[in-house]
Amino acid sequence: MGEQRRSERRILVTLPVTEGHKRRLAEAAAGAELLCERDMEKIRELIETVDGVIGNLPPELLKRNRNLGWVQLSSAGTDGYTKEGVLPVDTVLTNATGAYGLAISEHMVGMVLSLLKKFPKYLENQRQHLWKDEGMVRSVYGSRVLIVGLGDIGMEFAVRMKAFGSYIVGIRRTIHEKPDCVDELYTMDALKEELGKADIVASCLPGTEATRGLFGSAMLHSMKRGAVFLNVGRGTAVDTDALAEALREGYLLGAGVDVTEPEPLSPESPLWDCENVIITPHVSGGFHLEYTLDRIVEISCRNLRAYLGEGEYVSPVDRSTGYKRADAGIKWAPFQGISHQSE
Repeated sequence: MGEQRRSERRILVTLPVTEGHKRRLAEAAAGAELLCERDMEKIRELIETVDGVIGNLPPELLKRNRNLGWVQLSSAGTDGYTKEGVLPVDTVLTNATGAYGLAISEHMVGMVLSLLKKFPKYLENQRQHLWKDEGMVRSVYGSRVLIVGLGDIGMEFAVRMKAFGSYIVGIRRTIHEKPDCVDELYTMDALKEELGKADIVASCLPGTEATRGLFGSAMLHSMKRGAVFLNVGRGTAVDTDALAEALREGYLLGAGVDVTEPEPLSPESPLWDCENVIITPHVSGGFHLEYTLDRIVEISCRNLRAYLGEGEYVSPVDRSTGYKRADAGIKWAPFQGISHQSE
């Protein structure tokens, strides 16, 4: 009976997969029909005929199939997919938690070092052919780093900043065992107090109703004067205008943002004109690093096997919170290196 059910299922893959990825997915599917498609017109034709989807299709498009058994997101964030009515109540939703830590944490380190060493000013001087000393800089060594959201991304950032000699403080929804890369660990109740102590604050929060607007003017001004603020989670967690104000008035030393609200950031936003900000257009993750797509395919393969009756899901999402279920799935482990499996 199990084999019969497997052969009947059709899985639509919308990721930009290589031939190597396709072979790995086909092995995991073991008889189910794989449909690898990137053309949106063809995807629209297929969507009502498939049992599972791998990739982030528009939620409105997924609504057309009321018999979906499984959706594998290519993102860690689940914005838009957990809303009532988007997916049938019995559809299994899994995300790509565990795929983005390497790429995004390195992006964050680059932003921090650039801001502390005044690289934006020196790049502007370079464009003007100006040889000018911009004065004192700061070190990450000995700095107190507050990471708000200790998932895969936050943990990988903690590892890298710890290696630089920073003191790491983590904030998460619930406290489990404290990781070695974190010196102090608290719940969200301690956020405001800890903001006032940190030299660097990194928001790695997902986009949920609980996190919407969390970093408004009051919270940003609860930070230590002269601190650096990073946001790589979701733009909805930060009041963009309030952040621009805190930068313009000199309350914060600088900010690095890869996500904004709205996206794209409006050309009229005052954030663009702040001298001490680095803005990247939501590119720290995505498929810009080859390893990330390899990892997403690996997670998809494991969840595909679970959907077809072999093993357990590694990244099941709790739709009530938008997070990966705490009692299931991938347990975080430090990045161990890249194996080139996509050929």
